[in-house]
Amino acid sequence: MSVSEQPPASLAGPAAEIAAGYAFEGPALELGALLWDGTCHPDARIRIPLPVLNRHGLVAGATGTGKTKTLQLIAEQLSANGVPVFLADIKGDVSGISAPGADGEKVRERAGQVGQEWQARGFPCEFYGLGGTGPGIPVRATVTSFGPVLLSKVLQLNQTQEQSLGLIFHYADAKGLELVDLKDLRAVVAFLVSDTGKAELKGIGGLSTATAGVILRAITAFEQEGAGGFFGEPEFDTGEFLRTAADGRGIVSVLELPAVQDKPQLFSTFLMWMLADLFNDLPEVGDLEKPKLVFFFDEAHLLFGGASKAFLASITQTVRLIRSKGVGVFFVTQSPKDVPSDVLGQLGNRVQHALRAFTPDDAKALKAAVRTFPNSPYDLEEVLTGLGTGEAVITVLSEKGAPTPVAATRLRAPESLMGPVEAVALDAAVKGSPLYARYAEAVDRESAYEKLTAEQRAAEAAALEAAAAKEAEKAEKEAARAPAPKDRKEEPSLAEQVVGSGIFTSLARSIGTQLGREISRSIFGTARRRR
Repeated sequence: MSVSEQPPASLAGPAAEIAAGYAFEGPALELGALLWDGTCHPDARIRIPLPVLNRHGLVAGATGTGKTKTLQLIAEQLSANGVPVFLADIKGDVSGISAPGADGEKVRERAGQVGQEWQARGFPCEFYGLGGTGPGIPVRATVTSFGPVLLSKVLQLNQTQEQSLGLIFHYADAKGLELVDLKDLRAVVAFLVSDTGKAELKGIGGLSTATAGVILRAITAFEQEGAGGFFGEPEFDTGEFLRTAADGRGIVSVLELPAVQDKPQLFSTFLMWMLADLFNDLPEVGDLEKPKLVFFFDEAHLLFGGASKAFLASITQTVRLIRSKGVGVFFVTQSPKDVPSDVLGQLGNRVQHALRAFTPDDAKALKAAVRTFPNSPYDLEEVLTGLGTGEAVITVLSEKGAPTPVAATRLRAPESLMGPVEAVALDAAVKGSPLYARYAEAVDRESAYEKLTAEQRAAEAAALEAAAAKEAEKAEKEAARAPAPKDRKEEPSLAEQVVGSGIFTSLARSIGTQLGREISRSIFGTARRRR
């Protein structure tokens, strides 16, 4: 380590060893100052090396302990270092990162405690919204690109239904039926259980009417919740998240989600689609001097709740492999146990805010969380339950990839606004973006629904034409079998024809009704009486 990065001489013993573990030579983000024995040491800086931000991380803690401000603090410094950031704004209070923070007594006090030279400043932002719901540039995905595994999670299908949905996608791909929006998917499902389409999937397992019914009902319920607008075109290019501003700072992409807070399955799965789409598009780059993007996955427990094995396997693979494409992922949740162990094992950096132990389940979760930390001179059970707002227990990866010592930390204050910006300012930022014209208006081009509808109409027209031809052929045959003119009986008179006709018989039967009376008067030249 360089002379400037030596641990402070005022520290000794375990505290000095902890401080030495964070004295990195290269560029690093400043998280805060070391807490030891109830005292904050502003000279003992707790940091995270910029190159290891692609090794993923976890920000956890009970509600109200400061997780959102930690995201803001890290996102600000990433942007300042030229790294684009993606943030999901669940509660609507992250938009303030675009505006300078408000100076005040509390901010100055925190800055003094941690040795921070605080300066109010905002950062370049783009604001997005799912399908145009709420403020933000609309983010849409086609049903095809979303895929059966993610869609099954959103529709809350079981494993058998998920497999059937996979067959439906396979058939649509093979037949060139583009699944752009939900009406396309509904049309394909309905076709495959119709008399015409039943045989299409027989060779690969078939689709039962009962399963198709479940899928169709799930799609209908999903649309009734107003989610239909999230699927369609123009499809959002997740490469937009990788942009930097003209001054070299990374753009912070904020996905505004307050309008869909009541659809947790939807927004959490949509976040996973964004990550998976990035994974599919980006090339392998290995370890870089700084990440291409850092993606914060807020309310992560919503993603994993009720997930199928296939879904969890997909997440684990994406998280494991996307690191080599230069993307770091931070999961944000209340407790580490909310994240499956296979995913948790991929995370190298950790910021653990306070945990509460009010119930036996809480106590059990606390003990489990303590066991996941490296050996530490702290009594972590005591420390984790005693942390204040804006304090956390931290361990990250060093520049060499080894875990740093566990450090209780008082975190720095964000320099941007700690709260939402005004709705007018947010709307102006959205409409002033060069991306707004590209994605604002939905497009409905020809896809599976239109193709299947056209085929159905053509089939109906052909059936009518065939029926007409058959009738004509039948009439022709009957005419050919008719007796020769010399054998025919004498033609009846006109009066006989009228009396013997079906119309006359029908009229006679209806003569007792009012309608019959009116018709008979008409026929017999009797006018209705005026009343």
